[in-house]
Amino acid sequence: MDDVATEPQTENGRRAYDPDADHAFPDEKLNEVLEFIANDDEIQAYLDAQNVNAVTRKGYNDHGRKHIEIVRNRALLLYDLLKRGGVEFNGAADEGLDEADESVIVAFAATLHDIGHIVHRDDHSYYSIPLAADVLDRVLPNFYDTANSVRMKGEILHAILCHHTEEDPLTTEAGVIRVSDALDMEHGRSRIPYEKGGRGINTVSSQAIKKVTLRQGDTVPVLVEIEMLNAAGVYQVDNLLKAKLHGSGLEDDIRIVALNVREGSDHIVERVEL
Repeated sequence: MDDVATEPQTENGRRAYDPDADHAFPDEKLNEVLEFIANDDEIQAYLDAQNVNAVTRKGYNDHGRKHIEIVRNRALLLYDLLKRGGVEFNGAADEGLDEADESVIVAFAATLHDIGHIVHRDDHSYYSIPLAADVLDRVLPNFYDTANSVRMKGEILHAILCHHTEEDPLTTEAGVIRVSDALDMEHGRSRIPYEKGGRGINTVSSQAIKKVTLRQGDTVPVLVEIEMLNAAGVYQVDNLLKAKLHGSGLEDDIRIVALNVREGSDHIVERVEL
């Protein structure tokens, strides 16, 4: 299987959404939104500030600008692969919005899902709602009339709320955000706490993940391949990603395969498949 066109290699080994690729969805509005987000001072300030409680004070893995970039890239890639696989999205459709608005919902929700961290790490998905609502009230009128701004706001906030496991997604768009949040698991995410001496299970297990790749599957729309350096990576796969996939509504559309790829390492676990 070849990588899809939306998954070019980046300089740090991670995959990135390619705005110039041939997608399975109309992307003109999405590209306008992504450009706006990249140049919006308030949004970018949030992405920096939300790492203070998460990383500086609590010693957790990255929840800042790089995490958001990776989650958004993978959410859009996952969205594209699901569309190519014939999966129907109901968030925008239920609201009477256009197909082009599905990916915009995904992009905004991925961008704003963690801003609640500026209040506290604990229950941050709930704090994200009023903060994201304020941002959306300012931003959405640049792209939508009043009625559609309200509809888009509701769908984006729903996806943000459901990115943690306390609330089950009611839309496919929200399911994409929930799963994509857990797909940022490679060792680079835990670099800061690891270098500071952090050896908690989240940090150690993230250090064990070498690479995550999303591809078109043979029997399901999406195959997620995870390369582990040792058995510690099983925590990221079985405890975190599995928990996010469960209840996402995408359980039958995504296959996850994790392999221990380091020769001569412990082979307590050679393969995990979900």
